[in-house]
Amino acid sequence: MIPDFVSDLRTAAGPDCLLWLPGVVAVVRDEHGRVLLQRRSAAGLWTPLSGILEPGEAPAAGAAREVEEETGVRVVVERLAAVTSSPPVRHDNGDRAQYLEIVFACRPADPDQAPRVCDDESVEVGYFALDALPPMTARMREIIAMVEKDESRAWFAPAP
Repeated sequence: MIPDFVSDLRTAAGPDCLLWLPGVVAVVRDEHGRVLLQRRSAAGLWTPLSGILEPGEAPAAGAAREVEEETGVRVVVERLAAVTSSPPVRHDNGDRAQYLEIVFACRPADPDQAPRVCDDESVEVGYFALDALPPMTARMREIIAMVEKDESRAWFAPAP
């Protein structure tokens, strides 16, 4: 779902303008070390849970909101794992965007709560063992690996 503020920006800027947007990625690991993933309806690819921050929304709160909206799972955001930027993308509707990605390590608040598809952004959701991840881009595997390193400091690309 496209947030209203992005629709307003898109109307003002036009579809060919590359929008720079703040996003969050939640890598949710359960007590067995499995990671919660969604298969996106737009491209059919598996990814960690992610989304665009609302204006004024704290990043950790946005990550928790996105996971619950898309899977019904309430999470505890444990730590900031990385700050990255996505490559520019052209969405199915033709809109161009690039995302500042704030990546968080999360865990389910209730280990017994089963994930389910809660909106039209996903066609499937579920937990996967790290050695049995479904098909996904190398970039998504790298983001998961950043969280799996369990570093005390967040990863970022150093200044040149």
